[in-house]
Amino acid sequence: MKPLPASGSLPLDGNQKRFSFWRRMVQQRYLYFMSIPFVIWLFIFSYVPIWGWLMAFQKYKPGKSIMNQKWVGLDNFRQLFSDDTFYLVLRNTLAMSAMGLIVGFTVPVIFALLMNELRGQLFKRTVQTISYLPHFVSWVVVAGIVTKMLSIDGGAVNDLLMSLGLIHDPIQFMAKPHWFWGIVTVSDMWKETGWNSIIFLAAMTGIDQEIYEAATVDGAGRLKRMWHITLPGIRPTIMVMLILSIGNLISIGFEKQFLLQNPLVTDYSRVLDLYALDYGIGMTRYSFGTAIGIFNSVVGVILVLTANGIYKKVTKESVI
Repeated sequence: MKPLPASGSLPLDGNQKRFSFWRRMVQQRYLYFMSIPFVIWLFIFSYVPIWGWLMAFQKYKPGKSIMNQKWVGLDNFRQLFSDDTFYLVLRNTLAMSAMGLIVGFTVPVIFALLMNELRGQLFKRTVQTISYLPHFVSWVVVAGIVTKMLSIDGGAVNDLLMSLGLIHDPIQFMAKPHWFWGIVTVSDMWKETGWNSIIFLAAMTGIDQEIYEAATVDGAGRLKRMWHITLPGIRPTIMVMLILSIGNLISIGFEKQFLLQNPLVTDYSRVLDLYALDYGIGMTRYSFGTAIGIFNSVVGVILVLTANGIYKKVTKESVI
């Protein structure tokens, strides 16, 4: 006679699984009720607009319903990939995205590591508050501050460099196209470092303090504790944030570039979202603009899946 499985290891049949699911639903009903408004918001603003992707395959004209438009197939995409300006803005987008990923992702991690090592609570809270504040400042204000600081007429950066004897004449930073990517990256780093470090600081609080105490007893200094305890402890959080950041390499917005650009740096400031705004909506070419948006979304999904696949292959773990 075939022995029965040990108690607690009996497989659940279909009815038992359904009962377990509904029982869990009842037990967590308040959490489900709380999530309903957010699910509705996500559906209305993230999924319903996908219906508008049909415009990319039409020659859309306002005033007609979307199903009564002229269908043109892939003509908008052919026009997009044959436009030299598209490759110019794609270069700018990828360059600023890569610089932002390297600097804008690494610096918050380092900042969080340093903040975690502070022992004076008053000083720590003060630094955290000061570092968070720029996140709440509008890019309109930030662009004005950056432009003024880099100005040749009383700009703080030029005045400092001249007072240190590093330069003899003011530098027109905002008139140098090759410097625009760096200016955008540094401006974004200043604005978002404190805010982006919050999630890493939160992850560090979950690390068992006894591990630090044991390492201290064994003679490990602060750098060794950060390298061998803190960083491995927040590795899952780092990887999740990195994969999500990789997915946004193409969709970086246009506010920074739009507000900091000027006619002298246009060839280096125009990005895909700004290209869609100018050449799509600005010229009433709604179908062309929609094609650009689809390209952004599809590439973003491919990047996320690729990054997650590489991570899964290397670590045997997955974040999706």
